Amino acid sequence: MPVTDAAVGANEIEFAAYELAYHVLPTVAEGEVGSVTDALKQLIADHQGEVFDEEGAERFELAYEIEKYLEGRNRRFGSAYFGWIRFRMNPEMMPTFDSEIEHQKSILRHLIVRLTKVEEATPFRFHESLERKQVETVGDEEVAVEAEAPEAVSETTDVAEGTETAAAATDEKAGV
Repeated sequence: MPVTDAAVGANEIEFAAYELAYHVLPTVAEGEVGSVTDALKQLIADHQGEVFDEEGAERFELAYEIEKYLEGRNRRFGSAYFGWIRFRMNPEMMPTFDSEIEHQKSILRHLIVRLTKVEEATPFRFHESLERKQVETVGDEEVAVEAEAPEAVSETTDVAEGTETAAAATDEKAGV
């Protein structure tokens, strides 16, 4: 084992970065959705995790109906509140954390993904992209739409081969 690998002591716990994406049941009152998110963040803290980013849950129409067994019968939902929370946690805590989320009655569905360093540094803000029309619903599918070029940009940016102005880089992408 290299010396650099041995530097992590036996007492130190190495945390991994995760993203919890979740749907809150549409039957939850809009004013109570924040308390569901707070309960999820508290659950993270209870498992010695720390939240470092989030996008609050907002209501939108689902691409397809999701069925969940509630109150003694299967129910179908065509909309839900969607949000995500990014956090760091000891990987050994994940199985119990995941099972506790599964037992949350107000959560329709959830997904936990381990993040790479690149993903951790560049979160995708779903609700913001909908507002900026970077994602558009076409028929039954959501399609990425090329963002409009800024009107006037004077900053310089590094491009793969040298430094060009952002405006020139935008013109090059557009084929001008």
